[in-house]
Amino acid sequence: MRNMPRPVLRGHLAMLLFSMLVAGSFSLGARVANSIDPAALNAMRFLLAAIIIGALVGLGPGVKRQDLRAPWRYLLLGGLFALYFVMMFEGLKTAEPVSASAVFTLAPLLSAGFGWLILRQITTPRMAAALALAAGGAIWVIFRGDIAAILAFEIGRGEMIFFVGVMAHALYTPLIKRLNRGEKPLVFTLGMLVAGFLILGLYGAPALLNTDFSSLPPLVWITLGYITVFASAVTFFLLQYAALHLKAAKVMAYTYLVPTWVIAWEVALGGAMVAPTVLLGIGAVIVALWMLLAE
Repeated sequence: MRNMPRPVLRGHLAMLLFSMLVAGSFSLGARVANSIDPAALNAMRFLLAAIIIGALVGLGPGVKRQDLRAPWRYLLLGGLFALYFVMMFEGLKTAEPVSASAVFTLAPLLSAGFGWLILRQITTPRMAAALALAAGGAIWVIFRGDIAAILAFEIGRGEMIFFVGVMAHALYTPLIKRLNRGEKPLVFTLGMLVAGFLILGLYGAPALLNTDFSSLPPLVWITLGYITVFASAVTFFLLQYAALHLKAAKVMAYTYLVPTWVIAWEVALGGAMVAPTVLLGIGAVIVALWMLLAE
């Protein structure tokens, strides 16, 4: 790590923060998933996030003519992330937050595969070992160190719905590097957000028109604020930055931390404290991430 280039180190730190912020959307999302249509919620999320990022772009680099080349790129990336978020909230209607985050941990392996197909990025033996160790640690955390629960693992309808979204998320990561043509991360993020809102605005128009926003519970508005600022505007930028400086598999490896963060969020929101045995899984994830950092 001592000789690691600063952009690469910042990429790792960006993904560490990314994993913590994403985890919050699982815990909060599960509490409001049945109170508002996922398409309507996420259309508002993309719109508000685009306004925030747009303001930052206006104050910073601005949008240049060359940034508008091949707008289909933004539509493709925005569509993938829109699919991910809609499937996430659809899945959380029936799946528990920690269980859903278990599905999310499949993203690194999927991303490594997509990274090879799209960028011909090769996963080294050390990276493969780290991914395997992190996966084992994540599974241990997900099932709270209960071997019987691990052996009895069953995929529910909500988890299967979310898996479709996870595939879209895993494909999104290598495509960022493949499709970026030198645009600044903020500008690239803005293009993706605007495209995502246009797609969700068209798809979710009926849901938007039928939603009585004035009667929504306060927690829905709190969740919308959180996922707009922290789990959208901030995490999109963090992911864009990291994907430009790290291999796709390394970027997605940080998703293994999400279940650990989800448990922390659940405890913070009034859930039960985890058993000491769960710390073994957390330790395995930390060791795996150290292996990735040291490579």
